[in-house]
Amino acid sequence: MKRLFLMLLTASPLILMAQIKYPQTKKLSVTDNYHGTSVEDPYRWLEDDNANATKEWVKEENKVTFDYFSTIPIRDRVRSRLEKLWDYPKYSSPFKKAGYFYFFKNDGLQNQPVLYRQRGIRDEPEEFLNPNTLSKDGIAALGSFSFSKSGKYFAYSISVAGSDWQIVYVMETETKKILKETIQWVKFSSFSWNGEEGFYYSGYDKPNEETKLSKQNQFHKVFYHRLGTDQAQDKLVFEDKKHPLRYHSAALTEDLRFLLIYGAEGTSGTEIWFKDLKDPAQKSFRILIEGFKTDAEVVDNNGDRLLVRTNDGAPNFRLVSIDPKKPAKQNWTTVIPEKPEALQGVGTGGGFLFTDYLKDAATSIWQYSYDGTMVRQIALPGIGTASGFGSEKADKDFFYSYSSFATPPAVYRFDIATGKSTLFRETKVNMLTSDFVTEQVFFNVDEQTKVPVFLTYKKGLKKDGNNPVLLYGYGGFNVPVTPGFSISNAFFIEQGGIYAVVNLRGGSEYGEAWHKAGMLDKKQNVFNDFIGAAEYLIKEGYTQPAKIAMRGGSNGGLLVGAVMTQRPDLMKVALPAVGVMDMLRFHKFTVGWGWVVEYGSSDSAAQFPFLYKYSPYHNLKQGTDYPATLVTTADHDDRVVPAHSFKFAARLQEYNKGTNPVLIRIDTDAGHGAGKPTSKSIDEASDTWSFVMHNLGMPFIEPPTGEKKTTPSSTGSGSPVKGTESDQNAGNAKPKPGASPATNSPSAPVGTKQNPSADKDSEMRKKKIELMNKKKGEQ
Repeated sequence: MKRLFLMLLTASPLILMAQIKYPQTKKLSVTDNYHGTSVEDPYRWLEDDNANATKEWVKEENKVTFDYFSTIPIRDRVRSRLEKLWDYPKYSSPFKKAGYFYFFKNDGLQNQPVLYRQRGIRDEPEEFLNPNTLSKDGIAALGSFSFSKSGKYFAYSISVAGSDWQIVYVMETETKKILKETIQWVKFSSFSWNGEEGFYYSGYDKPNEETKLSKQNQFHKVFYHRLGTDQAQDKLVFEDKKHPLRYHSAALTEDLRFLLIYGAEGTSGTEIWFKDLKDPAQKSFRILIEGFKTDAEVVDNNGDRLLVRTNDGAPNFRLVSIDPKKPAKQNWTTVIPEKPEALQGVGTGGGFLFTDYLKDAATSIWQYSYDGTMVRQIALPGIGTASGFGSEKADKDFFYSYSSFATPPAVYRFDIATGKSTLFRETKVNMLTSDFVTEQVFFNVDEQTKVPVFLTYKKGLKKDGNNPVLLYGYGGFNVPVTPGFSISNAFFIEQGGIYAVVNLRGGSEYGEAWHKAGMLDKKQNVFNDFIGAAEYLIKEGYTQPAKIAMRGGSNGGLLVGAVMTQRPDLMKVALPAVGVMDMLRFHKFTVGWGWVVEYGSSDSAAQFPFLYKYSPYHNLKQGTDYPATLVTTADHDDRVVPAHSFKFAARLQEYNKGTNPVLIRIDTDAGHGAGKPTSKSIDEASDTWSFVMHNLGMPFIEPPTGEKKTTPSSTGSGSPVKGTESDQNAGNAKPKPGASPATNSPSAPVGTKQNPSADKDSEMRKKKIELMNKKKGEQ
């Protein structure tokens, strides 16, 4: 009987496939001519998200998908376990404002985190803002927020159903009274207060209600809102009538002296304008940094001069001092020179600078004085990700979070004068994460390029080629993937899987050279890195193609889509989420035009060929045996519109000849990912892991009875719940297709051969991680 059950379990994906009847998706005769090349697009009609035919197609596809899910034997147990694992308190780092400590907390299964405050750090907290009261199903989420200079007022935005469109409200903090004014049609905006009078923000003109989730957004503007007035009276501060496809945002220095305007044509490249508000002779904005060939951001001002982080002449970034009256590059003074490690950002607090570097994708923090004198390297608990280094100039201390793949976030209190970190709060989860091990391995794509991979798994792993692997990557937009804890990924590890994170070219792990090696006509390098990682894990005996699932979201969804069309033999399961699948038309929707600087455009005769060559939708081939595929998207995704996934899924179902299921899961009242309620996150994770385990042939492993909750040790992971003031007040909000936390990249710059000392350093790092995991397991 046992043998019969095992046979049925093994055969069940084939049985389910035989029962699947996909909707009959109509095809229309639509052909475009791109620079002499004819390209068919028979599913173009699915781009109209308001059409009844599209809505009906969505219903039919979801029915097929959820009917399939309902037949997976382990699905209920997967969901039950995930719900238990998710149910633990989650805290952000506290931050100080006007005599209060503010922090976010989710009790466990609340749909949205709640903002609390307390007078003393050990006093009883009170609820300050609870987004869960705004919507019964938890689809209203807090977006950006900012306190006025004294902390008397609090401006915040609310997003509904995951849309990038937000509505802004203002609260009087002492009474928690919501003021009468509201601001609509805000998008990709921070709020920068001018004392207590009002604040600067960015937005668009009122869109058409029917097409607001798909139509191209044009003419991003900066406004000033004065408290007590209607939005109609808001002052237009900055606009560019000649260039409709640019982003604009405003930021004030902490002393309110310099008003800065950031301009961008896409997700990289920055132009900065400024106005000295204490100089009555300056009536209009002047240019500080011209053009979009480099990235720059003003960290703060040091008296009359501005401190700017820039990669101009420094691919790994440096910090320079600029006299705004003489902004020419030849007049710049270097404050902190470029290092071999990539400088990710510079925070300020207590009159000091805090630099955030990446060393093989792990955080390294250094404290400097404003004149560039190094004070100290800040000792972190281990190799992982630390964030939150910043506060106001008057502060004596602040809080930061630290985490890694194997342990949840921990919050530390940092004394600015002494450099001492003290553990403030641990996170406890319902899982034995002390059984987890993380190692970092490297493989060569070619003679010049070495790519790192983080592997996290349970102790006792055998390299017998039979281990299930979830291979994750992003690879684009200068976004680094660093160690981060995810309770969902931890579930897969608990079930005997290997969670593998690849630090692909296209990210910022090794600076701008690493980024440029994975963009535009070099985008294929990103796919080659991901393919190379899978081949390396197979070669080293970790796994085999029949045990590999590949996953990525947004730009990572493009990654999975491209790799599964190029190498369908290399994986058993493909999970492209909210992916950019049509590389010929992405720039025609919402803010897709902003990604042209990263991808290129089919409008260009020079760029069309390389886009067409890897575009997932256009490279599906008739009669191919594709892996078991679960495409995921959402109806309110106005970042990467769901049409990408709709068209890709329709053609995939048409062309697939094999027995693997190819499904699409379309969430409702959800967007690109930000602000997704806990209930929907658990729903999606339950369906996804059930699909993965079922198609990889993984039996459900019951957790040990009487398990103990574990606390973070010297390695931890994950980001705190979104929302520290410094996070939300970032001056330049340029929307990328989407990023997800992950890990790291090679020690040598692109195009240079790895030297023996770098190899030795990487080996030492691997041994250090293994030693730390060993110590953690002994605690």
